[in-house]
Amino acid sequence: MRVIGIESSCDETAVAVYDAQRGLLSHRLHSQIALHQAYGGVVPEIASRDHVKWLLPLVREALADAKSGPESIDGVAYTAGPGLIGALLVGAGFARSLAYAWGRPAVAIHHLEGHLLAPLLEPDPPRFPFLALIVSGGHTQLVDVAEIGRYRILGETLDDAAGEAFDKTAKMLGLPYPGGAALARLAEPGRPGRFKFPRPMLDRPGLEFSFSGLKTAALVALRDRELDDQARADVAHGFQEAIVETLAEKSRRALAATGHRRLVVAGGVGANLSLRERLHAVARGAGAQLYFPRAEFCTDNGAMIALAGCMRLSRGDRQGLELGARASWELGSQGE
Repeated sequence: MRVIGIESSCDETAVAVYDAQRGLLSHRLHSQIALHQAYGGVVPEIASRDHVKWLLPLVREALADAKSGPESIDGVAYTAGPGLIGALLVGAGFARSLAYAWGRPAVAIHHLEGHLLAPLLEPDPPRFPFLALIVSGGHTQLVDVAEIGRYRILGETLDDAAGEAFDKTAKMLGLPYPGGAALARLAEPGRPGRFKFPRPMLDRPGLEFSFSGLKTAALVALRDRELDDQARADVAHGFQEAIVETLAEKSRRALAATGHRRLVVAGGVGANLSLRERLHAVARGAGAQLYFPRAEFCTDNGAMIALAGCMRLSRGDRQGLELGARASWELGSQGE
């Protein structure tokens, strides 16, 4: 089974080829960050148009890198949601057209399923079942993963995702888009304890998250105050610590509640070094193993979609001629 995967859910156009026997053969990605920086965030219409421009060249490059032609591809996988509906429709229409022209089956992939399976691309992949922490710009969830297609959401954010809180607070600090990584860099020389931020929902049981109040706390800390570079670093440090501690404690609770001994961390915020360090401590304390995808597969990519597509096509999943793109799509409801 050899599958080409196409990702276009937001502001990155990505294509990869995955082989069930040989693993990942190629992956290509075009980032739109430079296009959206002037606006301080993703502009959906611009994102959609840029996907149209880059999909075909990236497919040609990915096939060439994999030394494959259409005749050696057994299926086409594409991100069907959740995401920006225009961007999703571009990718879905392109992928379905490829599948139809090549006479190959197509399969629609849930974007978050791609993320939680991304650590399976590594040389030492986790075995099912496991606990997954999905933490990105649009999603923060703890998921009980029994096997491919069997997912139970244990807790999720009630408002903003952790990555969104990072990006919006970075904007308050005058950092360029995308702000999450820039805030983490700013926090490195920050002094602990100068700015205290709340740890949302840690004072009550359960596995739900809430990060909108943290943004408000950051706004209050910055309002009507002249801050030098050190003070800005102190704010970033305190804010990052609040998010990291919250994610780590909720993960610890989820490991205790499920009894799992494998914790998978996926999504763009999973590249945060402070979070990785804290989760390593949590895993050690719980007697669990911790798994991350490599940094380039933490953010959106085609490799995770090609892998998920290969797994789903191998078990007989297929799409009809419908595009199936959905802006909102609950994880675990792929058959609905």
